[in-house]
This record gives sequence, structure tokens and C-alpha cells, in this order.
Amino acid sequence: MLMNMKDLLKVAQENQFAVPAFNIGSDQLLKAVMKKVNELKSPVILEMSPDEFDFVGNAQIQAMIYEASKTDVPVVIHLDHGDKYETVVRAIQAGMTSVMIDASKLPYEENVAITKKVVETAHMANVSVESELGTIGTTGNSIEGGTEGVIYTVPSEAKQFIEDTGIDTFAVAIGTAHGIYPKDMKPELRIDILNEITNEVSIPLVLHGGSSNKDEEIAAAVKNGICKINISSDIKIAFYNKCREVLNANPGYREPLEIYPECMEECAKVVEEKCRLFNSCDKAKLYY
Repeated sequence: MLMNMKDLLKVAQENQFAVPAFNIGSDQLLKAVMKKVNELKSPVILEMSPDEFDFVGNAQIQAMIYEASKTDVPVVIHLDHGDKYETVVRAIQAGMTSVMIDASKLPYEENVAITKKVVETAHMANVSVESELGTIGTTGNSIEGGTEGVIYTVPSEAKQFIEDTGIDTFAVAIGTAHGIYPKDMKPELRIDILNEITNEVSIPLVLHGGSSNKDEEIAAAVKNGICKINISSDIKIAFYNKCREVLNANPGYREPLEIYPECMEECAKVVEEKCRLFNSCDKAKLYY
């Protein structure tokens, strides 16, 4: 069942769980994710960054739409960290049901202007819009970027930004970073800031950079208002580590059907871990 983000996360917000948002950069990742969420009866968000979108093209969006059409599990197809208005329009035309415009590095007034323009266009197509205030960090090993240091979201500014733009979901910066944390980098989520934001705003909140954070911190974030958590690096590392293992053990393999099944199984294990951590298992029934 294909939905937009606003409708999907309203249910999550009312029932205190978070929907996992997995970055899908290949058909194998798509199939691994969908097989597992179907088993777990978990709603899911299938997303891709602009670079991933450029790589896989519109055909991958059609594959996502097909997967959504043959399941009772709620599915959103989302543009993650949309870099400019033109990319957002292309995503909507390709069939995505939700888009993010990330102008968080711009001055406040410019961020509001481009976000408002995206909202006006997207809402005409019944596509929901996510945006961000403050900036997420980067570990330096992710294509999704970020700043070297987190610029935390200011709760009072968050409320004003939502009012000024009309966005449907709001990405908070509370201490996460894109990618996998190096051994000398210890993430710490500012649940106190999250609580302040939750008290200030009413729309669903989103956490980016959900890979490799402590489970207890992620669970606390869900309990304190986070309704969507982005996972990219964790599923890809599981997939491609197994891929390297399979190829090293079987240098003569050349067929995808020989190489990928075990890799997809490893990816699916991580998908299940995240769904259980986010409390999204068996929540598909809440949408009927």
C-alpha cells in the first residue's frame, strides 16, 4: 500500500513507534528490505539520496511502486536530503510520495524560501515534505554529507520554521551523524533538546544518521517523539561485507543469483533488528 509520509507518520506518532527509512541503492537491497518488512508486518519508508537517485534512475522508483502495490504493508517512497528544487520536482515526477528539501546550511530566510516553494509544489501532487533546521554531523564515510560538527536544532526556531514553511515532517539535529562512527567518535543524542522540540511542535519528527548509534539512545528517541529513523550505512555494510566474503570464498562466481542471496539475508537481519528496535513490528494493522 503506497502512502505519503504525512499520513504514514501520523499513525506512528499516535502510537509511539518509529517507521524505519532504509536507503535503497539497488534492486537487491529493495528485495531484501521488502521481504523482511512483509514478514514483520512493519510499515516502511524506501528512500534514496540525490546521488542514489541519479545512479539508479526512474526505473528503480517503478520497482518500488510495484513492491508497494503487491503488499498490505504501508510503503512511502521518499527523496532523502533533496539538494535543490529541480531534484525535488524530478522525484515527484518519477513517482515518489514524499520529498525532503535540505537547505539547512543556508541562512534561515533562504532556507524558508526554498522550503516553502517545495511545499507549494509538492502539496499540489499530494506529496509530503520533510525539511531540517540545524545540521546533522558527518563521520566522513557517507555520500550523504553533513557538517564536521552538529549544529543543534533550536526548539523555538523549529516551531517558527514549521509555521513559516508548512512542512509535514521535521528532521531534528540532536547529535547524530551520517555514516559509521570511527572508534574515536562517540555519538551522544541530546534527548533533552528532543523533549523541548516535542513540546514546541506538533508534526512528526525525524532522526537522520540512525546507523551505529547505541540501541538505548535510539529507543529513548522513539519514546520521546521520533517517528522516522533513517538507516543507510548499517544495511549496506552488512550486505557488502557478506558480498566480499562470498566472492573471496568463491572466485569463480559471476552470476548474481550465486553471489547475492546470502548478502540479502545479512541485510535482512539488520532490517529486522531495526524494526524491533523502533517498535514498528506488527504495526501495519493500525493503518486499516
